[in-house]
Amino acid sequence: MRQWVFRSKVLELGEKLLPAFSTPTGIPRGVINLGSGTSWSWGWASAGSSILAEFGTLHLEFVHLTELSKNPIYTEKVMNIRKLLNKIEKPHGLYPNFLSPVSGNWVQHHVSIGGLGDSFYEYLIKSFLMSDKTDGDAKKMYYEAMEAIEANLVQKSPGGLTYMAEWRGGILDHKMGHLACFSGGMIGIGADDGAPEKRQHYLDLAAEITHTCHESYSRSATKLGPEAFRFDDGGEATATRLNDRYYILRPEVIESYMYMWRLTHDPKYREWGWEAVQALEQHCRVEFGFSGIRDVYTTAVSHDNMQQSFFLSETLKYLYLLFSDDDLLPLEDWVFNTEAHPLPVIRKSCLQDEVTQEKTVSE
Repeated sequence: MRQWVFRSKVLELGEKLLPAFSTPTGIPRGVINLGSGTSWSWGWASAGSSILAEFGTLHLEFVHLTELSKNPIYTEKVMNIRKLLNKIEKPHGLYPNFLSPVSGNWVQHHVSIGGLGDSFYEYLIKSFLMSDKTDGDAKKMYYEAMEAIEANLVQKSPGGLTYMAEWRGGILDHKMGHLACFSGGMIGIGADDGAPEKRQHYLDLAAEITHTCHESYSRSATKLGPEAFRFDDGGEATATRLNDRYYILRPEVIESYMYMWRLTHDPKYREWGWEAVQALEQHCRVEFGFSGIRDVYTTAVSHDNMQQSFFLSETLKYLYLLFSDDDLLPLEDWVFNTEAHPLPVIRKSCLQDEVTQEKTVSE
């Protein structure tokens, strides 16, 4: 009974989201009033634009909605986004973070694998995996994006740390956000399906990025990582600005540990995860839960008194999976969306079985 309640609610929600796509380009606006169907762009978004990480992070859920409802409209909406992105020119093959839903043009040439861009890239490779490796367009877009990222954003610090810089109209900002640390896991799960000669290269790159993100944790007094860390002015993998020193229970580094453990079974990933567990217990546990802290570089911690929702849905879940057997939510059967909710791989044989079953029932 409970299953049907959730099913009907998710289909109702899916239907209520559709008016956000009523734009000249079909690129949805960022905010929608579910009652009236009116949609608009975030006030802070550049020139009324939509944000890559938002409109580019719908594919898994909307394809799943089509599976649940048997209504192709949800898949059509996200395929239309993909078609437009394929068609428009991309600076150096990169995807900027802001796009006008009216003109279909990029609004600024700011590219980031962290906030504003992050999950778009993750959803390309995960769309391919969720389709049981049949979605050739998603695969092609992902590996082309990876080539552009490697050519323009991946950097090596003087101390030998590999990191993802941000790109602002051709000028590199040597900063990596905590949010960008999901990319170790993303590159890892994409390694196997790349060109055969690049598979080991991608696995090595995934390990290097994950190592750099671990360094951002191990170089702090609390052994928790800052919101953003830099590679300039002599500092490496440390926050050099006061407003980057906080930690709000974010999951991205742990996420990469979990994927890298599943892919390599190198014990260091579990060791690093355990370091994070101990640091969370020591510095973030408060009377009624866990709190973010304002400065990871002092052990005299100041709590922000906030337990973010992603702490339960992602940080703790990825830690649990890191220390679980591989047959708990195995990666060949499940794809995690960007908030770590598992969605089943859509197998063609399963769909055929369903059709045969439905036909038999109707006869």
